[in-house]
Amino acid sequence: MDSIDRELISLLRDNARTPIMTIAKKLKVARATVQNRISKLEEQGVILGYTVRLQSDAHDQGIRAFTSIGIRGHHAAKVKRVLRGHPSVVAIHTTNGRWDLMAELRADTLEAFDRALNSIRSIPHIENTETSILLSTYKMGSIAAVG
Repeated sequence: MDSIDRELISLLRDNARTPIMTIAKKLKVARATVQNRISKLEEQGVILGYTVRLQSDAHDQGIRAFTSIGIRGHHAAKVKRVLRGHPSVVAIHTTNGRWDLMAELRADTLEAFDRALNSIRSIPHIENTETSILLSTYKMGSIAAVG
């Protein structure tokens, strides 16, 4: 997966119904290139489908985690750009204190989570990470545990 694929995923995340021609113009590539890359990402299982965005409760399945990320130098913008295109990253948060960023991760299996975490750790300028897998979620104002 290269920078065009990551940007393509980012654009689809913003609105998966964006016309192919609009995406091609934003990526400065041919319409056929976009269509071929989408097909390739679907065949590889990177893009699993297209869904409707709902309230956060709809996303409480699978492996969920927060990864704290330390960045070497002043490269936070570059790292955020790469993370934004990563298929397992559902949110990126800036922080204060020891860590520069927090990435919220989701994966269907532990094996997929392991692959995602390893690919994130290999991103240039990431110096250190610490990950916490979320085991249970207790909703405020609710007596039932989810997850």
